[in-house]
Amino acid sequence: MPTTDDYGQGVQIASLTDAPDANKLAKDITNAIAQRSVLRFASSSARGATLTAPVEGMLTWLQDVNRLDLYDGSSWVAVSVGRSSWTTITPASPWTQNGNNNGTFQYRLLNISGEESLQFRGALGRSSYPTSPSSSYVVNNTALPTSVRPSTLRTVLIPCSDVSSDRIALKMDVRTDGYLEVFGFGSTVKPPWIGFNGVTVSL
Repeated sequence: MPTTDDYGQGVQIASLTDAPDANKLAKDITNAIAQRSVLRFASSSARGATLTAPVEGMLTWLQDVNRLDLYDGSSWVAVSVGRSSWTTITPASPWTQNGNNNGTFQYRLLNISGEESLQFRGALGRSSYPTSPSSSYVVNNTALPTSVRPSTLRTVLIPCSDVSSDRIALKMDVRTDGYLEVFGFGSTVKPPWIGFNGVTVSL
């Protein structure tokens, strides 16, 4: 009759009185240990097709998004992501990169306490405005990818220059369509740069 491992993990180990079956012995040990290790899948869909009945405590690594997930008994929850590279955002005209020498306007995907988030850095510059500027401007030329768009509108504060501006902060909406719209411009609010360093929103 099989016994279990010494660590209380339920790994079945054949006893000397069991009928010899090398295939069953190897499979029982391999399957038991594999489900208690970090399982690797190409994507969440590949994982779903393979793990039709996941067990609480399982860990998986998704290769397409570089993410470690934990099954909590009812759903898969992200617990960590690998290093996420910064991606440059092409500014909409007439905005230019590296406003106030704060670097290129970029984003990356983060995981904070199991919650996916979008982080920005860098700044945009602008050399001129109309006499009566619009109250808001979309600052990215193309929409952010679907994978980094928030599920609902996210509104945050961003800094701006106090030169040619009565304000030192503006409002930015991270929209569900992937566009970034900055509000607060006016006849006395024409900052030569707007910044994004440290700005993070939940997805």
